[in-house]
Amino acid sequence: MSSTFTYQFDTPTYKGTSTVPTGLFINGKFVDPVEKGTIEVINPVNGKVITSVAAGTAADIEIAAQAAKKAYKERWGLKVPGAQRGRMLNKLADLLEANADEFAALEALDVGKAFNMARRSDVPGTVAVLRYYAGWADKIQGKTIETNENKMAYTRHEPIGVVGAIIPWNFPLSMLSWKIGPALAAGNTVILKPSELTPLTALRLCPLLVEAGFPDGVINIVNGYGSTAGQALSENNIVDKVAFTGSTLTGRKIMETAAKSNLKKVSLELGGKSPSVIFDDVDLEQTVKWVAHGIFMNHGQACTAGSRIFVQAGIYDEFLKRFTAHALSLKVGDPFARDTYQGPQVSQTQFERIMGYIKSGKEDGATVHVGGERHGDQGYFIQPTIFTECKPTMKIVQEEIFGPVAAIIKFTTEEEAVEQANDTLFGLACSVFTRDIDRAIRVAHSIEAGTAWINCHNVPEVNVPFGGFKQSGIGRELGEYALEHYTNVKAVHINIGHRL
Repeated sequence: MSSTFTYQFDTPTYKGTSTVPTGLFINGKFVDPVEKGTIEVINPVNGKVITSVAAGTAADIEIAAQAAKKAYKERWGLKVPGAQRGRMLNKLADLLEANADEFAALEALDVGKAFNMARRSDVPGTVAVLRYYAGWADKIQGKTIETNENKMAYTRHEPIGVVGAIIPWNFPLSMLSWKIGPALAAGNTVILKPSELTPLTALRLCPLLVEAGFPDGVINIVNGYGSTAGQALSENNIVDKVAFTGSTLTGRKIMETAAKSNLKKVSLELGGKSPSVIFDDVDLEQTVKWVAHGIFMNHGQACTAGSRIFVQAGIYDEFLKRFTAHALSLKVGDPFARDTYQGPQVSQTQFERIMGYIKSGKEDGATVHVGGERHGDQGYFIQPTIFTECKPTMKIVQEEIFGPVAAIIKFTTEEEAVEQANDTLFGLACSVFTRDIDRAIRVAHSIEAGTAWINCHNVPEVNVPFGGFKQSGIGRELGEYALEHYTNVKAVHINIGHRL
């Protein structure tokens, strides 16, 4: 049956051993895939193979769907009180917290992100999401609705059933919790497909799911490629809902496939091209730090990355000077070094994609002010890059790059800034920097985006909804709003003495 792989970490930031199962986790057990395929997991630091994991296909998705459906009907859903579901989620959070260093190390190894960032942000954030939805599990309630004296009506929020969750490679552990947290709290069963690029933390979590007490079949984790396992989740008629985070192009395909199958429910958190609008009255020191965090955090591999930076003319030169110095100060290198801020991009494909955008920017007439080249001679490292002399029609201004590449654009008036900020197909997030609170709120309300940060960027909160306008998606993650996408609302009408 399915095997494991063991990795020995001996780094400045973490020393320890991690043993990770490499099979498919279906019905509470690790199993081999029907077609016996495997996927190589690559270390983005050097391009070498870390291990191979099982590659699930449509046949495995069907087996997982049958297990999830059986579990939902026999030992989950409304058969398990919300308080009990909440205790299991809290137990899972406890177990993850107890193994936080190991999970941060696996995330750094697999994704290439700095260990310190994974340990400080990704793992605690995942724990916080699990705890938050553990608290909601026994508080999902309907309403009593007044109609007339001869009738009573009330609503029930019932689980949807089997949820297919497809998560991306940039925040594997965090995105897992964003999906399973509300799904399980509401009483659904789950089939989760991690990215084929970064499956390790999801697989390592499986033994903790068993230890936390989740019944067999309630959570199934099936590795596989998007074109096979992901497609199968969208097509499978047992799956009642698909929750997806990833590219807009793939989101469209999932929506189309879901409509053609059983018209399953779909929630999509998709791409972004977030603007950061900086007015000339800001605290420059703090603004530079926040804007840099907005674009360079996680190596630019964030859907909310503030990749379009609009700077008012009065401070443009000084901002560019300070922003340049800050970008040059960022340590690019080994994710396990203590002072590393930016590790490698996740894969050769992503590296080449980003370098293609940098080439496009040069060809379109933008100026590479800083960076624009590979960092080092191995792995998938790219220098933090700043473009100036950018025009609205350029690909680097219009399309999501998903890398450490910023386009800086000068503006004069508030109206001009808002117009340019909204000149995009996306609408996931934005940020506004100013000391004028009236202007801050006015501009934040005027920009077409699901999240607006004022005097900060890239700081989501577990209890605040997250999602996009326009082509950045449908539905919301996090907060109470996410629960709406994991329940069906049933209206019950009771006749009290009305006779025909």
